[in-house]
Amino acid sequence: MARSIIATEAAPKAIGTYSQAVRCGSTLYVSGQIPLDPTTGELIGGDVESQIRRVFENLRAILAAAGTDFASVAKLNVFLTDLAHFQLVNRLMAEYFAEPYPARAAIGVAALPRGARVEMDCIAEL
Repeated sequence: MARSIIATEAAPKAIGTYSQAVRCGSTLYVSGQIPLDPTTGELIGGDVESQIRRVFENLRAILAAAGTDFASVAKLNVFLTDLAHFQLVNRLMAEYFAEPYPARAAIGVAALPRGARVEMDCIAEL
């Protein structure tokens, strides 16, 4: 099976020992994205809505670098430090995804890298 690394300057560089995404055959595995500004590599300021939108934009940039978009996402994982923001994720997700929506997990966590309030990763079928 052919394997290739996907990388783009339009999304934050990896802050650890991982790639932005890996394509294995026709499946794309996108690493967890937190609300980092792709230009500065710093966590964005603002409210949780701004952070969620930044994460979706980072995912969009990586998907685009692989030649696809949110329509090909089969699974989305959402990690939140406060599950009270779950409904906000639902509302914003409906702006980025069209029906039929991907499978999804929403998981409450104690903490995320760099103090982020949200992290998401996804799997797409190319």
